[in-house]
Amino acid sequence: VTENRSDLEDLHLYATPREQRFRRFASLEFEGQLYMTPYDFIQAVTSDEPKCAKKWRSLSKQELNQILMETPPVWKGSSKLFRNLNEKGVISYTEYLFLLCILTKPHAGFRIAFNMFDTDGNEMVDKKEFLVLQEIFRKKNEKRERKGDEEKRAMLRLQLYGYHTSTNSVLKTEGEDVAPRSYWDTLRRSTSQALFSDLAERADDISSSLSDTTLLVHFFGKKGKAELNFEDFYRFMDNLQTEVLEIEFLSYSNGMNTISEEDFAHILLRYTNVENTSSYLENMRCTIPEEKGITFDEFRSFFQFLNNLEDFTIAMQMYNFASRSIGQDEFKRAVYVATGVKLSPHLVNTVFKIFDVDRDDQLSYKEFIGIMKDRLNRGFR
Repeated sequence: VTENRSDLEDLHLYATPREQRFRRFASLEFEGQLYMTPYDFIQAVTSDEPKCAKKWRSLSKQELNQILMETPPVWKGSSKLFRNLNEKGVISYTEYLFLLCILTKPHAGFRIAFNMFDTDGNEMVDKKEFLVLQEIFRKKNEKRERKGDEEKRAMLRLQLYGYHTSTNSVLKTEGEDVAPRSYWDTLRRSTSQALFSDLAERADDISSSLSDTTLLVHFFGKKGKAELNFEDFYRFMDNLQTEVLEIEFLSYSNGMNTISEEDFAHILLRYTNVENTSSYLENMRCTIPEEKGITFDEFRSFFQFLNNLEDFTIAMQMYNFASRSIGQDEFKRAVYVATGVKLSPHLVNTVFKIFDVDRDDQLSYKEFIGIMKDRLNRGFR
């Protein structure tokens, strides 16, 4: 049954902000479970709201099989994968969380991410190992579920995870009083606490009860027997980051090779807690009177730096600038030392002009870091 907007709003009361966003942007339903298309996912990470109010379109088994049959193998992946698939793909809620994690991971962390999945240490990830993701994210969600109507919460679990009632988990949760900071931390900590045989057994249960998705077929083939090596995994993560950045860049470039410094500021300040963005934009207009433009390489290098923000923060603290402002040369050197990313002088100057409100050519460390942490997580902190 295709549900309408009023049903969506009703269950929203029992959903977390991430769940609410997934439900707003998802457009497909199969056997009660909601899915995003690749197009829905791109919209969810680059737009504030869906372009139009959505109804969930019910897929038949035949339609789902046809979509999965057209899914390319991982070795045919590219930085246009999601755009090429467009509406011909299905992404589950736990895969949505996984993809969000990828967008904020530094390249240096890709190996760690792969090793978290490779629980038997054979340098390959199979479908069973990947499906552990479903159980780990589901278990974290159970801790966050809002109290209330059990029937409503059961409906929500069905929509997001594909089952009506919670099941026994193999993950050891005794003594866990403090929730991990992120889903990525949940994955890292939980996989280190469980035996591979237990996880594999649980993955068998999950695999038998849930339908295949575009990601599962892309990674492990139509029969689910293929294995994922690190090179393919790395390329997929790098391509996804590049694709989302290309889409954001192209939405402002109008076919040109650069975007304006003001457009860069707009993108930078999106999804942050900055209320009065006009003061930042006006400050930049006054201090950069002649538009030179930001290239895609500069744009991408800055967001690679943002994905290394924690290491940069540590480097800055070691420089002993934690409580005072810093200049452009110091900033550029700290970025390179901490992340290995070289930012162009023009890009650094533009960043300074955006955030240097008192115009002393110094950057307020605490303010900059706080705002950029919001931007890094695209409003999902």
